[in-house]
Amino acid sequence: MAIENVLTVFTKPWKTQSIEEVGELASNLGFDGIELPVRPGFQVEPENVGRDLPLAAKALEAYGVKIVSVAGPVDEPTVVACGKAGVPIIRTMARVMAGESYTEAEARIQSEYDAIVPACETHGVTIGVQNHLGRFVANAVGLRHLIGKYDPRHVAAVWDAAHEAVNGSEPDLALDVVWPMLCMVNLKNAIWRQVNGPEAEVAEWKLHWTDGPHGLADWPRVVALLQERGYKGPICLTAEYSDENAVERLIASDMAFFRSLTA
Repeated sequence: MAIENVLTVFTKPWKTQSIEEVGELASNLGFDGIELPVRPGFQVEPENVGRDLPLAAKALEAYGVKIVSVAGPVDEPTVVACGKAGVPIIRTMARVMAGESYTEAEARIQSEYDAIVPACETHGVTIGVQNHLGRFVANAVGLRHLIGKYDPRHVAAVWDAAHEAVNGSEPDLALDVVWPMLCMVNLKNAIWRQVNGPEAEVAEWKLHWTDGPHGLADWPRVVALLQERGYKGPICLTAEYSDENAVERLIASDMAFFRSLTA
């Protein structure tokens, strides 16, 4: 994979900066594009997505940066805005609500996707569903069971290597499972840390989000597998780190690490 893939960064850490500052930062770090949160308090908020998302995409052109995906609501206003702004993917997760069984959640989520598919077809936008630990569809097998019935032009998989490493299977097996429906790959990394003492009766663990070389997800192996398969889609380095004061240093380091793996 000589860097043919569009490389993006999730801009969640830069919530308070202007869209122009975000574009300059992404460009200076060497990214082709961004994943932009469409969430309250961010540069584009859900209630204003139809107006502000196309404006944000236009502003980023000056920096040679595209909005490749948004992290936002799966609803018709967001799909329409993405189509207008030329944003191909809305990334989401499949949450299992409190008091809801896993199978009940699958049925509910599929009914939501069924309802939005016509808008996705009309506006050329894909709902990208990411695996996520916790009360979510957590791994590649779960994603396939949830979205396998859909045309991947409409509903597809965003495979997150770190969440798979924490709560899933080997990366080669996971990619086998999601390959026919894959629209984007996320790269970040994490380790488990014990948060109480070794003398505790029951150990308590918490995830620590770290840089690419030092977590449970094997970035060299993942990148090699993507190379072998000829993956051409976007890759997002998500800039998720427990040390929030070191985000810019760590994302620059992760970008360099990723490039070393693809050289």
